[in-house]
Amino acid sequence: MFAALRHRNYRLFWIGTLVSNSGDWMDQIALNWLVVSLTGSPFHLALLNLCRALPILAFTLVGGAVADRAERRRMLMATQGCAMLLAVLLACLAFAGNPPVWTVMLLAAARGTVVAFNLPARHSLVPELVPAGDLPNAVALNSMTVNMTKVAGPALAGIVIAILGLPACFALNALSFTVVLATLARMQLPGTGLRAVRQESMARSIREGLAFTAGDKRLLLLLAAALVPTFFGQPYMALLTLFAHDVYRIGPDGLGLLSACAGAGSAAGGALLAARPVWASSQRAMLAFMVLLGLFLLLFAVAQDLAAAVPLLFCAGAMLVACNASVMTLLQISVPGHMRGRVLSVMLLNRGLSQVGVAALAALAGLAGVQAAVACAGLAIAMLGGAFLAASPLGRRQQAAG
Repeated sequence: MFAALRHRNYRLFWIGTLVSNSGDWMDQIALNWLVVSLTGSPFHLALLNLCRALPILAFTLVGGAVADRAERRRMLMATQGCAMLLAVLLACLAFAGNPPVWTVMLLAAARGTVVAFNLPARHSLVPELVPAGDLPNAVALNSMTVNMTKVAGPALAGIVIAILGLPACFALNALSFTVVLATLARMQLPGTGLRAVRQESMARSIREGLAFTAGDKRLLLLLAAALVPTFFGQPYMALLTLFAHDVYRIGPDGLGLLSACAGAGSAAGGALLAARPVWASSQRAMLAFMVLLGLFLLLFAVAQDLAAAVPLLFCAGAMLVACNASVMTLLQISVPGHMRGRVLSVMLLNRGLSQVGVAALAALAGLAGVQAAVACAGLAIAMLGGAFLAASPLGRRQQAAG
């Protein structure tokens, strides 16, 4: 289950991910709560997530092309340094007291731009840290770790907000970046320098990545399937703010509890795939996880009380991560190293679509209520996952592309 942690570089990567993502989740919970508390409007929550999404959609393909040219560890250090500066700026504005909403939106857009360059470099670096035989385990462990932070981050956010206030959450997130920068600096990787695509124009490099992806039906199927949980499923985490504020009326402490519960399920889903890597490399298992995700979200949305909602939220978190980790594993073992950044950047456009999904579902929540919005999303996931499962010749394990 923990085979990838035998490798020093991956251990450093894992530690940095654990600390930095805990800070990111704490920051995200605080930022969503800040916007809702300032405006009381689901539409402003939708706008916040749209500001995060548009730069990711605009620049992720560029980020993937850069990741295939640059030394990925140094690229990560640059993006994490920029993210730390933005976190410091947000903390300063929050400590100054009730920042104008437009400044929060502007910072969200800037952070989305950083994410667009950070994600392709981060995901394409993983295969350089472990042998090929440990790659499925490394991807599953990474997913488990990222989702363990969904427990630690929101739970810590609820405590910090209650005791120290919102600005302290932003300050602690800024501090967490020092850990990930230190771990990246201590990695000992071969001096690969710039990659062979260096002489190509950026536009040609992006076109090559798109052409490679479009020419492989297996990759297109994976990318199409990945759209479903990303657009319809991932947004439920942001909408937990509205469940806590409007449905259950349990305040920021209760929001931390709901988010931690979903995060605990996510960590369980990652642990499941780390223990059973054969499921991580099965397309049929990935689609089964998708169907179950839709069903659990639908049941969570229509649950009448908090006691019934909590276990359903846990199960939804587990299935979301199991589905996403399966997609990432299948892509990692199917794409050659020199194309990895660009192909993964196409998939990582989904992160921007996730924020568009948040904006769309938050707008629907403003019109029909948050429970109706999440119920519609769950139904869509279950139906589309079932259609993929019924129509596609799936279930074959993928072989590494080399």
